[in-house]
Amino acid sequence: MSTIRTPRAPARTPLFLSLALLLTPPLAATAQEAIDTAQDTPDPAVTLDAVHVKGERLGLNLNLDARSGALGTKRLLDTPFSVTVVEQEDIEKRGATTLGQVFINDPSVYAAEPSATTAWWGTQIRGIGVTNHYVDGVPMLMEWGGEYPLEAVESVQALKGLGGFMYGFGAPGGIISYRTKRPTAAPLFSTALGWRNDSAFSLHVDASDHIGGPDSLGYRVNVVKEGGDAYNGAGLDRTLIALAVDQPIGDNLLWHAEVLREDNKLKHEPLYFYWDTYEGERLPRPTYDYENVRVRNSYYKAVTTNVTTGLEWRINERWNVDVTVGGSRREHYSNKMFANLLNQAGDYEGSVYNFAGVMRNTVAQALVTGQVVTGGIEHDLVLGAAAQRTWDQWGNDWYWSNDFSGNLYQRLDFLSTHVPDFSLAPVSGDERQMSVFASDTVHFGEHWQAILGARYVDYEQRDLDGDPTVDSRYATSALTPTVALIYKPVDAVSVYASYVESLESAGRVGFDSEPPYANAGEVLDATTSKQYEVGAKYQTGRFGITTAAFRVERAAQIDQWRGDERYLVQDGLTLYRGFEAIASVGITDRLDIGVGGLWMDASLEELSPENAALIGNRPAGSSRRQYVANIEYRPAALHGLSLHGNVRYSGDQYYEDANRVLIPGRTVADAGVQYRTTIGGRSATLTGNLNNVFNRKYWNLDMLGEARNASLDLRIDW
Repeated sequence: MSTIRTPRAPARTPLFLSLALLLTPPLAATAQEAIDTAQDTPDPAVTLDAVHVKGERLGLNLNLDARSGALGTKRLLDTPFSVTVVEQEDIEKRGATTLGQVFINDPSVYAAEPSATTAWWGTQIRGIGVTNHYVDGVPMLMEWGGEYPLEAVESVQALKGLGGFMYGFGAPGGIISYRTKRPTAAPLFSTALGWRNDSAFSLHVDASDHIGGPDSLGYRVNVVKEGGDAYNGAGLDRTLIALAVDQPIGDNLLWHAEVLREDNKLKHEPLYFYWDTYEGERLPRPTYDYENVRVRNSYYKAVTTNVTTGLEWRINERWNVDVTVGGSRREHYSNKMFANLLNQAGDYEGSVYNFAGVMRNTVAQALVTGQVVTGGIEHDLVLGAAAQRTWDQWGNDWYWSNDFSGNLYQRLDFLSTHVPDFSLAPVSGDERQMSVFASDTVHFGEHWQAILGARYVDYEQRDLDGDPTVDSRYATSALTPTVALIYKPVDAVSVYASYVESLESAGRVGFDSEPPYANAGEVLDATTSKQYEVGAKYQTGRFGITTAAFRVERAAQIDQWRGDERYLVQDGLTLYRGFEAIASVGITDRLDIGVGGLWMDASLEELSPENAALIGNRPAGSSRRQYVANIEYRPAALHGLSLHGNVRYSGDQYYEDANRVLIPGRTVADAGVQYRTTIGGRSATLTGNLNNVFNRKYWNLDMLGEARNASLDLRIDW
């Protein structure tokens, strides 16, 4: 939805003003100052003016562009893979704070953790955990909890199955890619005040301008302060500063840079659970009495820093060169609580988990895109080279101790007395990769396209385990290809088949598992996964649909018991076979509906005799079914008002590969409203959302579900 505003001279807001709004610590005081300022304005009258709204569908839109790295930028309709793009307006409309809420209408993307938690286990695409997150093409390690701040992004996209060819090493399920906000052509200054129950408040300032006119240095700054208690009793304490600048150099060259820093401390959130020692045929009855599963002095702090800079050179209408250099850093400080559930009565044994870690990435990449015609055949070319380094440091102290016990239905009064040691040990992991890649989209007339691409990766994991008697260095190289064929009988239709490989680093067996692995520190060999996909896409007028059938073959990692000792080993294959479909239609100019589904058959195959009992089992965490439905209605009686809602069914999942503990499926409904108007001549947007409308009680894979909770935001464009 977009508002037709009353013409006015654009207001220019200096950068320091937006920063000053953030740096006022007490949110309540900030809100009161804003009220006092409004009362002191010479014209105190506040009027609600009529507003005309132009309809803009936020459902399935296959005409959006997908930035596909080594494949270049293409319309979703012309991409021979399943890709979902969610833009800023849709994120804000649903008040999304997690990837699960961002991709609520894509059945293939699943993030179980509720809001106001550390999102410890992350996101799945097609049943496979996502290990690849990219921000403006720079890798960001998001493992071990935390979400990338959505206030700083223009769009988020899920690229399914493209990891190996796109970015080198990666899990085969897919990639989450963020596009950050850039300077706008016209001056922008907006403020948004937000509330979430029980008593969490936020202030968000978004400002953009050009310092000396359209061709001068442009900036875009986003600042956020959030604090208070969420619906589950978790304490929020978050500060975000994000700055993007760009400077034209002549007519064809643009320099840009982006800097982001977020300090996020989540206090006394509910326990995360393990089911390894659970005994019982049924799970305990879920409860939303979060007081029973919270340790009041627990916390988890994550500090995120991301920096990129680059040059975009438009040589001519056909050829472009982009050079990007960037780095990211994630700091983790854990005083987090876990528990082993024991029985259907709800008894558990709790553990304090203290550790510190710093995870870093750097990358340099050059990308050349262009078009050539040979013998009447058009080629869209992408050529590139990249160098990447990933390394990490962990704390000197890893503390995991069964310090308390409790019951789901009784108040927990335990307080942790262990003093964490967050000092860092030397670098313990250092991965480096150099790669070159190329792709060619060949147009055979009006109806046929073929894509041929390959990435060559030279990979090294250095020997940093601290034991000079054991050589744990690992090095390999691989060529990961992609091949696709697209048939377009008309411009609005694409029918395709594609094949892609992904090189996946199995990594080093961790030291922090419970119970510990006997082969901790061992480096497992890298593996190559394969994905086959056939699909069809159609977009015209009010109707759009995308479908895909896929098969993913991935090396399996299995827990193997040898007597009383547990080993992590690579054994056999994990097969993911499935079909997904998403469709949306505008029933009228004011009513849109959408539906989607994922049907998947995943199994463990080709295991050794030691693990033969697991053959045919479903992989841990994967569900056979995911269904979604959504609706948006814009009543004619009140211009600017839109109502939206969605229902999602998430199928049951096994906790472990042994398929002993089954987490039941659930259906959860959300609803929201957005009203665009003007207040005193200023454009204003009021957005409200209610999550889990019917307060459905359920278990996630590793924690209690998300109780009914509400949010309300007021944005004013100054």
